[in-house]
Amino acid sequence: MDNRFATALVIGTVLSLLSVIYLSTAVGTVSWYHYITPTVLLNLSEGAATEFSSDGEKIDEKTYTDALFHCNGSLGLWQICINTQHTSDQQYEGSKSHCIVLSFSDQFLEKYKEPGNHNTDIDIVRTYLWRCQFLLPLVALGLIFFGAIVGFAGCVCRSLYPALGTGTLHLLAGVCTLGSVLCFSQGVRMLQEKMPLPSGIRGEYGWSFCLACVSSPLQIMAGALFLWASRASRREYSLMKAYRVA
Repeated sequence: MDNRFATALVIGTVLSLLSVIYLSTAVGTVSWYHYITPTVLLNLSEGAATEFSSDGEKIDEKTYTDALFHCNGSLGLWQICINTQHTSDQQYEGSKSHCIVLSFSDQFLEKYKEPGNHNTDIDIVRTYLWRCQFLLPLVALGLIFFGAIVGFAGCVCRSLYPALGTGTLHLLAGVCTLGSVLCFSQGVRMLQEKMPLPSGIRGEYGWSFCLACVSSPLQIMAGALFLWASRASRREYSLMKAYRVA
């Protein structure tokens, strides 16, 4: 094997591993989107926090969104967390985090045109954006895992041809990860159109979202390197074969 091809495969493998680590961390953490609540408004958060804590069996979009707004909430793909302050005799004692882990069935709940009002029509766009934002990263990880198996088979066979399949799978994984990021950002924007942020409260994307954004180009670059190594090796082999025949 030419050193150029070996170098491309090594770099592609490193990029693939980094993308898996980044994407897995992003999927498993809650820091996709943060709501920053001013200290003045935290005193008004007790009611929202109580409703959030007592609504654990049935996830209601309006209830947890209000809690996110007023309790320094964090939104992830599989978790929703809020932070509540504890005071005693008007003295600050610290904050406590309350989290709800979304089950697989919770992810498939319908979103309504008026969040929390089940008497309104189902918002098809927001419903499928929410479903895609958590399904696509799982599909991307599955594609990378299957691509790794194909690449390992190529190493056993001492052939670069399977790298073509590995590269294609990595490109598809990059597209899926990018699609998840776009679905999440669009879903947040559409939710804030339905439920505008209260005065003084602002939202910003967290580091989990940034990790997902970084993992997509890493997967695409890894796929491009695998494809280049496979096609260039095949072309060089064809030229050598033609030269020997001549």
